[in-house]
Amino acid sequence: MSSEILSVLEYMEKEKGIPRADMISAIVNAIKTAALKGVSAGQELKIEISPKNGQLKAWSVLKVVDSVSDPKLQIHVEKAQVFKAGVLVGDTIEKEIDPSYLGRIAAQTARQAIMQKLRQFEKERIYDDFKDSVGDIVSGTVRRRERNDLFIDLGKAEAVMPGKEQVPGEEYAPGERIRCILLEIENGSRGPEIILSRASPKFVRRLFELEVTEIADGTVKIEAFAREPGYRTKIAVTSTDPKVDPVGACVGARGARVKSIVRELGGEKIDIIPYHADTKEMLIEALKPAVPREIVLDERNKRVLVRVINDDLAVAIGRKGQNARLTSRLVGWRLDIEEFKVVASDPRAQAIGLLVSTYGFDKAIAERLVTNGINSPGAFESVEANDLVDTGFTAEEAADIISKVSGS
Repeated sequence: MSSEILSVLEYMEKEKGIPRADMISAIVNAIKTAALKGVSAGQELKIEISPKNGQLKAWSVLKVVDSVSDPKLQIHVEKAQVFKAGVLVGDTIEKEIDPSYLGRIAAQTARQAIMQKLRQFEKERIYDDFKDSVGDIVSGTVRRRERNDLFIDLGKAEAVMPGKEQVPGEEYAPGERIRCILLEIENGSRGPEIILSRASPKFVRRLFELEVTEIADGTVKIEAFAREPGYRTKIAVTSTDPKVDPVGACVGARGARVKSIVRELGGEKIDIIPYHADTKEMLIEALKPAVPREIVLDERNKRVLVRVINDDLAVAIGRKGQNARLTSRLVGWRLDIEEFKVVASDPRAQAIGLLVSTYGFDKAIAERLVTNGINSPGAFESVEANDLVDTGFTAEEAADIISKVSGS
């Protein structure tokens, strides 16, 4: 058995990185526990395994007494002196026992202890190896798909990309390489589970940090971010250096930087705009090439109404409302978009309104005046009451009109 234990210790130490002392401690404790439940029930045992040769030794720990009441835990003083000279009542001695006495239980238990320790170590190692990589982009190989989850081999561990973290339309075959963001590590009943994502906005943000050196060094900052995975992403950027164009830095020479990110995202469109603290200016930038004709802000409810001409309506709303949703998330306001309708001017209505507001005429009187060609204050020049009577007004109405015009 010693050779078997030694080979296991060496394998675990070299291949799995489990310290030999930790494995020995686990095996000893497991054997002791199993033995005390079986052939050595009621006894106190001491078990040692040599780290050099894997040899197993066992002792029964007995208390020296002058009257034995429990032979499993006690030994008479005279008998004890045979094993160790000079012992006194109250002392304890360790009586070596044949390891084979522990029987098959020891071998089976050692094997179980090794497997248990290995599983425990694997869990701890996975967490230790990846806990500092949360938020980083990792590469792996697709292993299999179970239901809607994709399992990915990261080399040191297997990770999972749940269906909700996958990009609609992306399909991966077993053996294919894939890049994802390590979203989080969940501690489940079966140990830590590594959760990956390609749908998270954090994935695109991290791609920009890796691709754009100005973002990595803090010169350019992503102030606002919105994404619909597989379709479109909008980001708003600023620069701490007035000499650096934040949008140009993200796009790169001839679009090289943003094209690299778009390729990684399978053609997902990316809009990069300059950030503005003013909500109206942000909306104007975010909705381009659509041009808002009217913007109405409801500060209290953080809601904004944008009106655009009919030709810009489809562009502003986007496919299935996609552009409107992204713009809403980007500015942080609830967004409503509707058609801007130009109100045609009505000269007659304007003339009636002018007479009513200037002289205080009843609207019906003002309408009759306009119908007869008197459509402005200047038109009353040289007009007398008789002239009004001739056009159909009663004498009383004509006198009232002249009175109001003269009084103004």
